[in-house]
Amino acid sequence: MSHSPQVLAEHGLTQEEYASIRQQIGREPNLLELGLFSVLWSEHCCYKSSRKLFKRFPTQAPQVLVGPGENAGVVSIGDGDAVAFKLESHNHPSYLEPFQGSATGIGGVVRDVFTMGATPIAGMSSLRFGLPEHPRTAFLVKGSVSGMSFYANAMGLACVGGELGLDASYNGNCLVNAFVLGLLRADKIFKGTASGIGNAIVYVGAKTGADGIHGATMASAEFGEKGAETIPTVQAGDPFVEKMLMEACLELFQTELVVGIQDMGAAGLTSSSIEMASRAGSGIELELSKVPTRQPLTPYEIMLSESQERMLLVAHKEKADEVLAICSKWGLEAAVIGQVTDTGRVVIYEAGTQVADLPIGPLTTGAPLLDRPTQRPKRLDEEWAEEVETLPAQPVEATLLGLLATPSIADKAWVYNQFDAGIGLGTVLGAGKADASLVRVRRSQKGLAISIDCNARHVYADPFEGTQQAVAECTRNLACVGAAPLGLTDGLNFGNPENPEIMWEVSEAISGIAEACKVLEVPVISGNVSLYNETDGKAIFPTPIIGIVGLVPDIDKAAGMGFRQAGDVVLWLGPVQGALGASAWLQWTHGKSAGGKLAPMDWKLEKALQQVLRQGVREGLLASAHDMAEGGFLVTLAECCLADKACPMGARLLLPPQGGLSLTQLLFGEAPSRALVSCRPEKLAAVEALCQSQGLPCWRLGEAGGDKLHLGEGILEVSLATLSEAFHGGFAKALGL
Repeated sequence: MSHSPQVLAEHGLTQEEYASIRQQIGREPNLLELGLFSVLWSEHCCYKSSRKLFKRFPTQAPQVLVGPGENAGVVSIGDGDAVAFKLESHNHPSYLEPFQGSATGIGGVVRDVFTMGATPIAGMSSLRFGLPEHPRTAFLVKGSVSGMSFYANAMGLACVGGELGLDASYNGNCLVNAFVLGLLRADKIFKGTASGIGNAIVYVGAKTGADGIHGATMASAEFGEKGAETIPTVQAGDPFVEKMLMEACLELFQTELVVGIQDMGAAGLTSSSIEMASRAGSGIELELSKVPTRQPLTPYEIMLSESQERMLLVAHKEKADEVLAICSKWGLEAAVIGQVTDTGRVVIYEAGTQVADLPIGPLTTGAPLLDRPTQRPKRLDEEWAEEVETLPAQPVEATLLGLLATPSIADKAWVYNQFDAGIGLGTVLGAGKADASLVRVRRSQKGLAISIDCNARHVYADPFEGTQQAVAECTRNLACVGAAPLGLTDGLNFGNPENPEIMWEVSEAISGIAEACKVLEVPVISGNVSLYNETDGKAIFPTPIIGIVGLVPDIDKAAGMGFRQAGDVVLWLGPVQGALGASAWLQWTHGKSAGGKLAPMDWKLEKALQQVLRQGVREGLLASAHDMAEGGFLVTLAECCLADKACPMGARLLLPPQGGLSLTQLLFGEAPSRALVSCRPEKLAAVEALCQSQGLPCWRLGEAGGDKLHLGEGILEVSLATLSEAFHGGFAKALGL
C-alpha cells in the first residue's frame, strides 16, 4: 500500500525520493522502513545538498591518520601520539530548548571524539544569537551557556575558549557549534565499522526513550510560526552517564574485545548500526526486544529515538560477555542486540517477528545526491558599489568605546567563567588570554593550540573571500602562539539550500575553504553541515565556522595577546590597509551589516606574516602577539592593553604612514594579514631583521606602559579604567545579565 503525501511530508520525503526508494528496493516500504529512509536520507545525515562539493577539499597530508567520513578526524602529533577532533552543530534543538539542546550538543561531539579511542582533553564553542533587544536572545544565551557548561563541567572536560556573536540575522535561529579535542595513541584508533561475520552487536549506555524521535528530520527543515511545537524532538542529556560511558569505552579500548564502535547520535540506532555495516560492506540483524528501554516503545520509536549517552559496539562473538562485564562494572546498561551478517541487508526483529528487511546500499550510498541550482545574489552589486568610506565618522574615543562594548567584541568573561578550564590541569592559555587557546600534551613540552572563528558579516558580504579570510584568521591566531596548523574541522551553517542564492553561498564558502587550505597546506579532516537555518523565510548570515588545531613545540615560549612589560616596543606587522566594508565600524556607526567590499587576500603577505609570528614566538623574540581582526587596529590595541584584567597596561604610540587611508580606515578598517606585536627593546633589531627576511612590512609605533592609551598628537588619550568599563562590562550590560 502506497504512503500518503501527508505521511511523506511528516517524514521529510519528497514524491521523487519516495519513487527512488520504491525503485531501489523493488516494493513499497512499510512504515518502519520508511522511517529508516527518512532519517538516513535527511539533510542532517546524508548531506544531500552539499556532499558533491566536499570533493573540493584537500584531505590528504602526511600527518592525517583518519580523514572525513568517520566520527572524528585524527592527525599525528609525533612521538606515537595523535589527536582526534570534531566540530558539530546543535542549532535547531538549542533554539527550541536551549539548556538541553546545547548540553546534548556538546555531549554528542564528546562521544564522536572518544569513539575514536581518544580521551577528550579540551572543548570550545562557537555561538550566535540575535540582537540583545530581541525577546528571546537573553533567554537563549543564558540557557545555551548554562547547558554547555553544566554538561562539560560534569564530564570533566576543560572548555578553554571559543567565540560568540550577536546579529539580527540570528533572531529566529541561534547557532550552537561545539568543538572537542581528544588525545590518543596513533596505533590505537577505533573506527565505526561492523565487520566479522557473527560478531556481536552490543548496545551500551542509557536506556532508550521517546525523546529525540525524528530529531535529524527536524534539523533538516526550516522553522515556521509553529516551530516551538517540535520541542518533543529535543533530547535530554545526563553528563554523569556520559562520563561512565566514556570511561567504560576507554577501558574497552585497552583490550582486544572491540571490533568497531559508533555513537548513537543523529538518527540513533538507525544510523549507528546501518552506517557501521555500510562501511564494512557487511549486513546486520537486530532484535529490538533486547534493547534496554525506559518505557514501552514500538520498533519505529526504538530505531528512531535519539536518546543520549548511548553507543553501539561490535565485539568479537566469543568476547561479548567480557564486554558486558566491563560495562556492568561502570554501572551501565548493556545488551547484545544483534549480530553481523554477510547479507548486505539490515533485518530487524521484534520478539522474533521480522519487522523490517532492507538492503543497506539504498539506505546509505543510494541516498540522494543533489546538484541544486545556484544564483549569485543581486544584492551584491549594490552593496559592493556602495562607497562606505565616505560615510560620516564619529569621534575616535566614542567609536572605540562603543565598539569595545558591543556584545560581539566585548570581553566574554560572563560566558567562559561558567566553564572550568582547569580540569585536567592541561590548560596553558585559556579564554581571553591569547588569539588561540593552548593545552599541554601529556608527558611532554608540546602544546596543542586551538582556534575557532568566522566573521559572518564578511562571509555575507563575499562568501568566497570572507571564508578564505576565516581560514587565514584561524591559522594566524595559531601563529600568534607559535603553532603550525595540523588540520581543519568546519561547521557549515546556512539557510535553506532550496533557495539558489543560499546554495550559491554554500558553494562559494566551500570553495573559499578549499582554496585557503590548499595555499596554507591545511587538510580538512572532519566537519558538519547545518542547513535550513531559517524562520519564516528569513535566513541566518552564512556562517561557516572554522576550527583549526596546531602544534606548539615548547609551551613555555608561547605568547599571549597582552602587553607584558613597560618599555616593550609595539610594532605593526603587515600592510597598512583597512577596509570599512562589512566592518564592525559600519555596523556600530551606521547600523549596516553589509556595504562596500572586503580587503582582498594577499597570500604572499599572509604566509610571510604567519611565518614571522610563528618563528618570532618560538625563538623568544616576541613578548606578545595579537591578530588585527574585528574592529580593526584600535580595537586590537585596546585588547592588548586590557588582556590582563588584574594588571592592564597602557601604551604611547604614533600611527604608521597612512598611505592614502583616512583616519577612520586606519583605525577601524578591517583587513587580513596584519598583527600587533611587542618585544623587548634589545630584541627589536632581530624582529625587524626577521620581517625583512620574509618581505613583511614592519612599523615601530611606540612603547607599552602607563595607565592610559595615548595615540598620536591629539588623536586619542583615554584611561585604561574607561576602556575597561566598556570592554569588561559591555556584554553583560547589553544583555541584562
